[in-house]
Amino acid sequence: MALAKHHDRRIHPGSGRRRGLDHPKGRQVDPEALAEVRALLGERERRRDLLIEHLHLLQDRFGCLHARHLAALAEEMRLALVEVYEVASFYAHFDIVMDDEKAPPPLTVRVCDSLSCELAGARSLLAELPARLGEGVRVIRAPCMGGCDKAPVAAIGHALHEHATTASVVAAVAAGATHPALPEFVNLHSYRVGGGYHLLRACLAGERSRDEVIEALDHSGLRGLGGAGFPTGRKWRLVRQEPAPRLMAVNGDEGEPGTFKDRYFLETDPHRFLEGMLIAAWVIEAAEVYIYLRDEYPQCRAILESEIGAIEAAGLTPHARLHLRRGAGAYICGEESAMLESIEGKRGLPRQRPPFPAQVGLFGRPTLCNNIETLYWVRDIVEKGADWFTGHGRNGRKGLRSFSVSGRVKEPGVKLAPAGITARQLIDEYCGGMAEGHLFKGYLPGGASGGILPASMADIPLDFGTLEPHGSFTGSGAVVVLSDKDDMKAVALNLLKFFEDESCGQCTPCRAGTEKAVKLMSAPHWDEALLNDLTRVMSDASICGLGQAAMNPVKQVLKYFRADLE
Repeated sequence: MALAKHHDRRIHPGSGRRRGLDHPKGRQVDPEALAEVRALLGERERRRDLLIEHLHLLQDRFGCLHARHLAALAEEMRLALVEVYEVASFYAHFDIVMDDEKAPPPLTVRVCDSLSCELAGARSLLAELPARLGEGVRVIRAPCMGGCDKAPVAAIGHALHEHATTASVVAAVAAGATHPALPEFVNLHSYRVGGGYHLLRACLAGERSRDEVIEALDHSGLRGLGGAGFPTGRKWRLVRQEPAPRLMAVNGDEGEPGTFKDRYFLETDPHRFLEGMLIAAWVIEAAEVYIYLRDEYPQCRAILESEIGAIEAAGLTPHARLHLRRGAGAYICGEESAMLESIEGKRGLPRQRPPFPAQVGLFGRPTLCNNIETLYWVRDIVEKGADWFTGHGRNGRKGLRSFSVSGRVKEPGVKLAPAGITARQLIDEYCGGMAEGHLFKGYLPGGASGGILPASMADIPLDFGTLEPHGSFTGSGAVVVLSDKDDMKAVALNLLKFFEDESCGQCTPCRAGTEKAVKLMSAPHWDEALLNDLTRVMSDASICGLGQAAMNPVKQVLKYFRADLE
């Protein structure tokens, strides 16, 4: 009995805990931390899908995510603590600090080390900045930030610092330049003076029919310009056929190295995109629209916050409620189903398909997913007619495309060009030719996952379906130009390191395969047989396009750049 007296672990009714324990199990909520969380959230809703937005509030306010605040947030949102931790730990822009750990310095400088920035000297920045900035500033490497045409790029706090040098970054930090400056853009007043929103008003007034709008898109041949290339009119029609309520999600998470066209459209003419989006919502009768924007574009977020408020005040959104959602540093969320998971406040893990988002998408409802550039073209195509759009094109292709061009050219940037233009024509006619002292050697026709082709294949039209027979694709039109100064083995290794970092880890072929590939490619001599086996496994068994296409650069180097392997 004496033994039982000291070790009685029976649960007493109503006690909520076992006898013998002097405190409740699990992490307890700190009242002070709970008060801070409640004050920060204010009147904001505590819905599950707002978890990432609330984590951003904490990260921005305290410079990190303290464990005590995560416990308090879980309590306030009525979530299990593990749900909050698994989401916070998934995204690169959240810094979790446990009770016994030291918080990061008040300022973080992220240096992009993706391909275009590495070509422009990012390694020197990473090597020199820590000593120059001192212990009060954290310097870390980061993936593509969408400033490839102004490489190298560093993010100082939330401010993108382009054409960065060690001296310029040090000076910017000393000046406190940690918040983004807004570029000049076409605001609501200027856009309406130029005829903006006339088409939307005509749609809302019944002067245009939904079928009429879809037919214009069908005849124009407009395709999804986020990379997949699905016909836009057909997608809208498929979603319309699904039962209501229907939703819409806009993919503004262009994280593919070499891609920055959506940023360009948002920074120059955001209302052309917003009008196309509102017309799409009207066509499919979506009462809720979610815009998912990558966290690396704080200046674009500020523009959208301002201009969405303006169009709402102007009465241009009677048919749809708009939600602006902020990514948190995860390339995988550019995959549409992973984006939907993130909008729902979860980890950005791609979903198995079928069902497709058009059938079972956001919150389980039929969802139209479109890219920013795709929606940008809607107004012009409907107003000017499909023949206007198809009147452009080269080499038997039709339409217009915007190409994000970076690397070894004199004039990098977003180039609006005819669909079907070749890489050689793009370089010579739109980019001022190759950079001084560089000879054209090869190019990435579709960003990191689109493979690497030699200059001898630079006369293939850049469009959907033209590059696939050669093991490549144009994707979102991210063209990175390489020269005789570049080692293709090093280029491919840079790209595979990106995929290794950005794999969501859900499936073994991608998670383990990218890590194994980086190790094999870091050796002085590549084990080609093993790399080929790895390529087959990853392309056949990975859940989403990241793992399926990650080895494309390796395949192309092995096939077209044998001299660089010797």
